Amino acid sequence: MPVINRLADFHADIKAWRHDIHANPELQFDVHRTAGKVASLLQSFGVDEVVTGVGRTGVVGVIRGRSSESGRVVGMRADMDALPIEEVIDHPYKSTVPGKMHACGHDGHTAMLLGAARYLAETRNFDGTAVVIFQPAEEGGAGGKAMVDDGMMDRFGIQEVYGMHNMPGLPVGEFVLRPGPIMAAVDTFYLTIEGVGGHAARPQDCLDPIVVGSQVVTALQTIVSRTTDPLDSAVISITQFHGGDADNVIPHTVELVGSVRSLTPEVRIDLEQRIRTVIDGICAAHGAKPKLIYEKGYPVTRNHDKQTDFAASVARSVAGVPNVSTDIDPVMGAEDFSYMLEARPGAFIFVGNGDSEGLHHPEYDFNDEAIPFGSSYWARLAETAMPVSS
Repeated sequence: MPVINRLADFHADIKAWRHDIHANPELQFDVHRTAGKVASLLQSFGVDEVVTGVGRTGVVGVIRGRSSESGRVVGMRADMDALPIEEVIDHPYKSTVPGKMHACGHDGHTAMLLGAARYLAETRNFDGTAVVIFQPAEEGGAGGKAMVDDGMMDRFGIQEVYGMHNMPGLPVGEFVLRPGPIMAAVDTFYLTIEGVGGHAARPQDCLDPIVVGSQVVTALQTIVSRTTDPLDSAVISITQFHGGDADNVIPHTVELVGSVRSLTPEVRIDLEQRIRTVIDGICAAHGAKPKLIYEKGYPVTRNHDKQTDFAASVARSVAGVPNVSTDIDPVMGAEDFSYMLEARPGAFIFVGNGDSEGLHHPEYDFNDEAIPFGSSYWARLAETAMPVSS
């Protein structure tokens, strides 16, 4: 049962929605135009119920099948927000908003789920309720958590929930996923090191925070390489180091920012403890004063076994058995779909984006050729999870 012909018939419409969203990117929760377009399209499809303002600016559509005897309710989620990146490639639908672009493919995710919603509202070939979820603020704003905290799961009776993301480098028409951890937890720390500033010609009269900070950067790398089990995945990356304003002045303070990623709760806790120990020890040895703010971010995106097997079977029905893999390595990026998977059983899957630039790259673009596969996956997922009795 390959790509659905009816969805292929309105591929051009889905592309047009995607291009319009791409040309008008919005950040985090400020997705009012995008959410308005989504809600308007859902209403035009004849979706039974369209609710806006869920989790601040999220949109939820409820599509009832030809029967509801099964009592099944399945949620399917797409994200709507863009990134604060300047787009550098020219195409007819290039971003019209300076400094903002859809560099992660959320425009494609939204368009594919809209296509599936149109098909499901038209055919209703399922017994139960399909809930289409359009989420704001995946890029750092925890919009998934906001929707869960707003009572979405209980309000719409969602029993299982599924998510999808495009994957550059994976051929179009292929899907990959895995049971258990599929994406990492992410934490962020902000470190200020206070020393004693002064003239660059008299370092003996100063306590140079740049030197202290440099030793902190180097020492933090030993946590992963020398104190974390090699079989446990972990990443500590220093992403910012700010200090000084003049070429002849040793600054009084420096500021560092770091990103920490892990796949298990145990490693996540251990990394934080070791980071604090390293920072305190090095600063104490030099007499510097550290101020550390450690913020917990998205949890591990953890697929449930039963739902992973089901999602894989649906993907195989669309793409063929050879084009679906269930044993990929976890991705150390993070996803706030993790909050939905903590609230309900479900699975997160990747769909191929072909030979494109990587995510969050200023030349990235979602591949429109992936649309029929993604939309067909969503439609078949609803129909297969909630089959009509013969």
